[in-house]
Amino acid sequence: MINQLNTITIDLSALVYNLEQIRDLVGRETGIMGIVKADAYGHGLIPVSRTLEKHRVTCLGVAYLHEALELRKGSIRVPVVVLAGIQSRDEAREVIEKGLTPVLYDMSAAQILSRESERRGKKIPVYLKIDTGMGRLGIPFDQIGSFTRAIAAMGGLHLSGLISHLSSADETEGDFTSVQTVRFKKAVEMVRSMGFHVSENSLANSAGIMACTNTRFDLVRPGIALYGGCPSPEFSGRISLRPVMHFKGRVLQVRDFPEGTPISYGRTYYTDGPRRIAIVSAGYADGLPRSMSNSGNVLIHGTRVPVVGMICMNLTTVDVTGITGVRPGDEAVFLGSQGDQVITGDDMAGSAGTIAYEVFCSLGSRHKKEYLS
Repeated sequence: MINQLNTITIDLSALVYNLEQIRDLVGRETGIMGIVKADAYGHGLIPVSRTLEKHRVTCLGVAYLHEALELRKGSIRVPVVVLAGIQSRDEAREVIEKGLTPVLYDMSAAQILSRESERRGKKIPVYLKIDTGMGRLGIPFDQIGSFTRAIAAMGGLHLSGLISHLSSADETEGDFTSVQTVRFKKAVEMVRSMGFHVSENSLANSAGIMACTNTRFDLVRPGIALYGGCPSPEFSGRISLRPVMHFKGRVLQVRDFPEGTPISYGRTYYTDGPRRIAIVSAGYADGLPRSMSNSGNVLIHGTRVPVVGMICMNLTTVDVTGITGVRPGDEAVFLGSQGDQVITGDDMAGSAGTIAYEVFCSLGSRHKKEYLS
């Protein structure tokens, strides 16, 4: 059997640890919607969802119907919320047959779902998506009353709660988050005053969970925090989290270069003295951000070594000068731990000028994953 040079390992015990840290933070009376859209942020939709179901999340959240159908096909029975809603009669039928919970923000979709539910003699749970300031999907704040009255006149729908999304909870001053929170609270009060017993209202994402206790309401929606990432560097240390994804490669060659030698494409790096350079087995085609060139780090022999020169399609060059015994075949850790050193998704994102969400999705989409439980 030929061993792969590069491997993605998903530590499901770290996922459970992070879930329990979130539970401790928000309190056991608060529901948790585990966000598993985009293949669970690159970590694997079915294995992650099975683990979250086993550890009693309230529900799972996906972006699109096809993800929800994959969960049902994978024998996931916990409630599944389709955050981007439905668009057609066929999708309405699937939602009803598979016992899914769509988010509504469009009147025509609500009417389609209502007609199909009544035709089958069923009542389908739904959430209403309220735009409190994100400026994306949602019912405009000044149309909540009229939209809800229209829902009240429809059969086949059970309004479980309201959902909105925080646009800036990762900002430390939190002024706009306070505005959104006040608006959301008013929306909940308005809908309740119309006779709806909405008890699963949800505003807080990972940033809201960590930073703003008044955003939590009945149901929180952790995404990046489940996978060990922080929504903002300023939040580091507010909650103990463990990395779930680990990405490792191998040293292919070790070379000694004299001072003044250009390394890799474009001659963006010249050795500033005699340097020992290791060429390792992953590049941007393997999910490493190319913008980590000359700024990122890799772990070799338990030491953080700098990326030097431009990251290539399948290769990266790192400076291992002063580290004894580095040779071909040695493990190179791009994401995860080696010895007592750790490179987190936030570390990689900081080096690349991006966010951990993108790092996880990019790495996870390119490799077969191995799972540790």
